[in-house]
Amino acid sequence: MEIHFKSVPFDLAFHPSSPLVAAGLVSGRIHLYRYADCAADDPPPPRRLWSCRPHKESCRGLAFVNAGEILLSVSPDRSIDATGVESGQRVSRFPDAHDTAINRIVNLTDTTIATGDDGGTIKIWDTRQSRCVGSIAAHEDFVSDLEFVGEMMELLSVSGDGTLAVSSLRRNKVDFRSEFSEDELLSVVLAKQRTKVVCGSQSGVLLLYSWGEFQDCDDRFVGHPSSVDSMLKLDEATLITGSSDGIIRQVSILPNRITGVIGEHSDFPVERLAFSFDKSVLGSVSHDQVLKLWDMTGNSASSNGGSANASVRNEEEMDRRGKSHVPGGGSSSFFADLI
Repeated sequence: MEIHFKSVPFDLAFHPSSPLVAAGLVSGRIHLYRYADCAADDPPPPRRLWSCRPHKESCRGLAFVNAGEILLSVSPDRSIDATGVESGQRVSRFPDAHDTAINRIVNLTDTTIATGDDGGTIKIWDTRQSRCVGSIAAHEDFVSDLEFVGEMMELLSVSGDGTLAVSSLRRNKVDFRSEFSEDELLSVVLAKQRTKVVCGSQSGVLLLYSWGEFQDCDDRFVGHPSSVDSMLKLDEATLITGSSDGIIRQVSILPNRITGVIGEHSDFPVERLAFSFDKSVLGSVSHDQVLKLWDMTGNSASSNGGSANASVRNEEEMDRRGKSHVPGGGSSSFFADLI
């Protein structure tokens, strides 16, 4: 299934318990849609529930909080906006949440989030109290991605300065910071039973760090021909990557290899990926001004623009279609620890 927009979508977010997906656009608008079962033979197109424009500048990030009642959005205008999911109306706003443009937002618990800005600062927010409860100077350049490690109360972050940081949310400080890599780090996931941190880079190389040994990566996986802008963990040994060459790939970690292709956005960069609450649907947004919903039941993929329920394809098949081939805890206890 596909949802087309009049401007480029920068981020998407799925509701934590209902078949709803939101998209934030470069125009500053947010759209909320209800989608049908992607595995059905002929599912109806997604239905737009509402649209609003909380930001005068672009909407760079989205996150559902408070059991899905509120949709938060962040922007280069340095604000965090809260929109009611039922009404589509603003319920609150933090106009000067950061000193510089906000680039990233991620859920920690149902009522806590982390935001990262263009200056390298990460802030922790309590959505119940509507206030910032922590600030960490993690990087020297923009925060490109965040990953919460709940069991250890730590936050992984990567940046345009080419570093990976591991920050303690109990102490509001950086515990470890890697050496500068050769290029920008754009995405990060934790895999292999929390023993490996995988970072996607501007050059397309995946950098693998062993947990506790963050000074330098201990493995480099060369396989993507273009930058890896977004990543998700499918399971402990399998990642989904979105690249600037427009291809969404399935990747095995240790052994490192590209195992297939889920889909594509032609030659347009894949800006962001997200799973639905039950992981049955993969969402992707790209500079082609389209949000695509892929059926992930049984590792299959479908969209209105291609064959329904198509199996995950290998890279050789993408070659034949004209693509380049490169071988290859609860919220209360959380805040009891934080405050």
